[in-house]
Amino acid sequence: MNGFSTGEEDSRGPTDQICCLIDNSERCNKVAGNASYSKRIQKTVTQRRLNLVIDSSAKHIYICDFHKMIIQCARTKRRRKDSEDDSNETDTDVPEVDLFQLGVNTLRRYKRHYKVSARPGLNKAQLADTLMKHFKTIQVKEKEVVTFFIYTVKTNSNKLDQKNGVNNDAT
Repeated sequence: MNGFSTGEEDSRGPTDQICCLIDNSERCNKVAGNASYSKRIQKTVTQRRLNLVIDSSAKHIYICDFHKMIIQCARTKRRRKDSEDDSNETDTDVPEVDLFQLGVNTLRRYKRHYKVSARPGLNKAQLADTLMKHFKTIQVKEKEVVTFFIYTVKTNSNKLDQKNGVNNDAT
């Protein structure tokens, strides 16, 4: 989970509620989405010095999609800057991959597959941060990868299927 509430547990009632945030001393009048202004989000807003505060008169903690995007962008910029500082990289052409979207079991499989050393007992956010640092260090030969991907798609095969003895060739 990335800190935003996502609908399953959404029981706010009418959909005409407006965003609960005050942006630069003005109450936002956009329709609130299903993202909530959690403690984690408040921490991000404070750390990134975004000029957002929750309206104390609001009867809910839901924010509009506009503010959700602003907060997510601020979080992404922070992670990208931190990882560059740690690895002494300055390459900004690297596309951002959000490992927070993956499940904990998937993150653990990645850690085990690449033999990434991390202390035991990390929560999902810590594990995703650790793996993101590793992910950004992987060198990729783009031409080779794209060529293999196109070949795999055209032949309707998968390297993992071949390894497990499954054949997907259409006859």
